[in-house]
Amino acid sequence: MIVDFYERPGCHLCEDALAIVDEETARAGAELRRHNIDEDARQQAAYGELIPVVVIDGEPHAQWFVERERLRAALA
Repeated sequence: MIVDFYERPGCHLCEDALAIVDEETARAGAELRRHNIDEDARQQAAYGELIPVVVIDGEPHAQWFVERERLRAALA
């Protein structure tokens, strides 16, 4: 299972969400791939003000806030 995490440096929502995503992906044995949207114009256009964005195996899962129990269930 692959979890893509779209973020931007200095984003406090991203920092809060990453703590949960990092713990839960490790717990589930999933691969976490982090993406700084400021480094890619297409990602910036796609995600802009929606960050953080979590995508699991290509399917959107969450934006702005991550609910630990919902993420855990999705990774099970």
